[in-house]
Amino acid sequence: MNPTLRTEVQAWIADDPDPKTAAQLQSLLDAEDESTLGKYFNGFLQFGTAGLRGPIGPGPSCMNRAVVGRTAAGIASYMKKRGMTKVVVGRDARYGSEDYTIETAEIMSGAGMDVYVLPRPLPTPVLAFATAHLGCDIGIMVTASHNPPQDNGYKVYVGPVADGINYASSQIISPTDGFIATDIDAVTSLKSLPRGSKWTELTEEVITEYVKRTSALAPRPGDLKIVYTAMHGVGTETIQRVFNHAGFATLILVDEQCTPDPDFPTVAFPNPEEPGAIDLALKKARDFGADLVIANDPDADRCAAAINDPQVGWRMLRGDELGIVFGEWIARLKPKGSFANSIVSSSALRKISSHYGIDFQEVLTGFKWIAKIEDLAFGYEEAIGYAVDSDNVNDKDGISAAIFLAQIAMDLKRDGLTISDLLNQVWERHGFHGTEQISIRVTDMSAITHLLTGLRANPPREIAGRAVESIDDLAAPSDGLPPTDGLRIWLAGGIRIIVRPSGTEAKMKCYIEVVTATSDESQKLLDEIRQPLKELLS
Repeated sequence: MNPTLRTEVQAWIADDPDPKTAAQLQSLLDAEDESTLGKYFNGFLQFGTAGLRGPIGPGPSCMNRAVVGRTAAGIASYMKKRGMTKVVVGRDARYGSEDYTIETAEIMSGAGMDVYVLPRPLPTPVLAFATAHLGCDIGIMVTASHNPPQDNGYKVYVGPVADGINYASSQIISPTDGFIATDIDAVTSLKSLPRGSKWTELTEEVITEYVKRTSALAPRPGDLKIVYTAMHGVGTETIQRVFNHAGFATLILVDEQCTPDPDFPTVAFPNPEEPGAIDLALKKARDFGADLVIANDPDADRCAAAINDPQVGWRMLRGDELGIVFGEWIARLKPKGSFANSIVSSSALRKISSHYGIDFQEVLTGFKWIAKIEDLAFGYEEAIGYAVDSDNVNDKDGISAAIFLAQIAMDLKRDGLTISDLLNQVWERHGFHGTEQISIRVTDMSAITHLLTGLRANPPREIAGRAVESIDDLAAPSDGLPPTDGLRIWLAGGIRIIVRPSGTEAKMKCYIEVVTATSDESQKLLDEIRQPLKELLS
């Protein structure tokens, strides 16, 4: 075995606070399994604007107590340099989440921080709310959101102004992520750090206050039949409390998916966007004659919906469609502040904003950018993330989106209308905006780098028989946005294609938008483009 690798593994084992992962590594070392150890010691799990996210396992390249402890120590160092003293920690119900929460609390307490811990597995929006409500300097959520069951992660929020950025209890961006990463790298030994046992386990007060404020988004409740699935995550209890407090009828639960289960047994991927993920919810809706289906992802910061479309029956709303429903409805309420969406989302929100005379801003992909807009009246990204109440949760919130959607549906029903009718009103005014996302999973992220390098060096002249009119390299944008890895391709006929690597998973993402007079024309265009585009990106 490579002696350098052996020495690195032995040093890590000696410093690992978890006897289970230490024993796993010792077993691999005894077997001289250099191949597996090489994967576990392929650099420290990268800390960036998504915090940490990766597979659970031993060694520096995976999620485990040693990696989390060093990360917590790095964050504590970052806090001390800025005079920060107060941190709140929350968790979902994934494997390892409770252990990582305790690890974080011990390290933070040992560093002299004032530590608060949410009392049980709860939605990410509750942690984001608690960061602001308690006046914390830092909020940490242990979650991998909608990633596969073998993953876990670590989201970081900053409460006040820091590094010249008005965070207002939103997720970190550059340069904060870089500063924290540098402080993590400076942690040479975890066992040498002091550990504390003093922290405050929060009572129900913060959760009750979140429920109270969120339920206020629906002041005109009604008797809608709404089917709900938590996708085996932590949303059920909190969303039930919100709907009950608002006065809506009790949600019809998808029993097989309403209880937290880290194995996510009924779905291939615990993401409402994935094919088949809400099939059980749709069946329940047909059986009960429901008005609406609502789904959260496992940490309940995203919201998906399905409607009984008069043209095709029950179907899932695309993320952009739901964003347009929210945007149009909020615009009619004459809000103060700005609308915003990500560059990969539909251009329809910009047109809605213009129609109603509302300031509009376009930002990079990732809700952390939307959350930095001051006086945000509404913001969304097509990956089913929505901020309809940024005063209380300055992040995407699948629970506030759910109760607000229920209010929209109820108000429409009282007027003899449906969500389909609302969408048709927008299409009649601005044209039908057809959008589609294509995801191509890879086993090695270098494949995505290679593909984008190839596209930049040899850009296509046509796709699906349509001329490429221009290509914008998002790594060097000219529209005032920060640089990001990706390409925006314009085809003849105003067809927009954006290609970029996922920020949280090993896959390439491609976003298509076509604007036509009717949905049939839109679907025909998308069908023509889809396969040639997949071939170009494979």
